[in-house]
Amino acid sequence: QVHLVESGGGSVQPGGSLRLSCAGSGFTLALSSIAWFRQAPGKEREEVSCIRSGDRVTYYADSVKGRFTISRDNGKTTVSLQMNNLKPEDTAMYYCATGECYNTGALIGTDDYWGQGTQVTVSS
Repeated sequence: QVHLVESGGGSVQPGGSLRLSCAGSGFTLALSSIAWFRQAPGKEREEVSCIRSGDRVTYYADSVKGRFTISRDNGKTTVSLQMNNLKPEDTAMYYCATGECYNTGALIGTDDYWGQGTQVTVSS
């Protein structure tokens, strides 16, 4: 059975940093494309970033470009999202998902999987 588990969320002040991790079981995460999405209360889910299997393709939403970095950790058992210079508008529940990653963004199918999310709150 496939499971994705996000971790690393928390509360930080504007300008701070957090590192989110997405761990997977029941499939080979190292060979999978992984995407990060976020959803703030009252707003639609927004794609944040993705990384293709093989790591040669990454994508970032304009709103996070230059501040967030997606990567696979050593051993490729997790996919991390390093978030720097956080802003209040980054406040949301962050989810990772399996899918496909292209230069223009991720494609998540009906047979792909989602984690339960980790909360990120940026406020002073």
